[in-house]
Amino acid sequence: MQKTTRILIALATTVSTALHAGGARAEVPTKVWVSSAGTDSLTCGALTTPCRNLSLAFDFVAAGGEIGVLTPGDYDAMGITKSVFVTNDGVGEVGIRATNGGINILIEAGAGDTIGIRGLTLDGQVFGGAGISFTTGVALHVQNCVIRNFELGNVGYGIAMGPSGHSQMFVSDTIIYNNGSAANSGGIFILPTGSGSANVVLDRVHLEDNVRGVWVDSTMSTGNGAYVVVRDSVVSGNVGEGIFAVSAPGKAPAFFVVEHSSVVNNAGTGIKADGPHATMILHDNTISRNGAGLAAVNSGQLISLGNNRNFNNLGPEGAPTGSFSPM
Repeated sequence: MQKTTRILIALATTVSTALHAGGARAEVPTKVWVSSAGTDSLTCGALTTPCRNLSLAFDFVAAGGEIGVLTPGDYDAMGITKSVFVTNDGVGEVGIRATNGGINILIEAGAGDTIGIRGLTLDGQVFGGAGISFTTGVALHVQNCVIRNFELGNVGYGIAMGPSGHSQMFVSDTIIYNNGSAANSGGIFILPTGSGSANVVLDRVHLEDNVRGVWVDSTMSTGNGAYVVVRDSVVSGNVGEGIFAVSAPGKAPAFFVVEHSSVVNNAGTGIKADGPHATMILHDNTISRNGAGLAAVNSGQLISLGNNRNFNNLGPEGAPTGSFSPM
């Protein structure tokens, strides 16, 4: 796990400081526009004179402001260090392309900052490290996005969340696919460190054809751990585990609620809890055609509400460790 922590730190340092090298302006607007036909200058950002690059627009926009996308096209990677909302409301595909080994969106914001990302396509082009790396900030909202093709060695992640304080993340109506190339890589990775903790909600999210689907590793944290809700989602076609929680004695909890979701066709175990503080509550899910259905090891807990469908897996179906009746 120390290697993984070093990897996340190394990823965070790959974004150039040039992302925040914008010049001074006389005023700080709350809305800045970008366009694939725009031109970067010290006065760009108005609706009639949009900037070309997201990184420059970020430098110009006020904290808590919005960057709006006017036209489809490919845009540059960006680092985020304050509250901001990056929005494409339907102009077409707005792509952010990773440089070799890089991160498309690196978020190292303040403890009270909120970030919103909507309508973007993040493409690692095989050699990207992560679509989104989120380490500090109070909340991240990701909506209507596509995150794909981050396959750099051991560090290919669609979203890597590594909070050292308390952070929340909300992902909805988003597809995350073809990410990862080694065992500890894949779709969404949540790794609290130190006393860090995470609250995460994944709603109508597709995690498909990654190495792992979504997983929490709380072995590096002594804080409140990670609490993840997965609802109305599909976890399918992943090479390893579909949904995975791992903890260790004396470390923080790794907790999932999985409801109204399909965990199917994963080559590894569909849903797995590993460790004494790894707990999953399962409600109204379909678990089928995985390498194995359910697994709880090293005192991990799988609690069923009695209305899940676990059948026709290629290996052992597995069974919950406990159950209770829903209210």
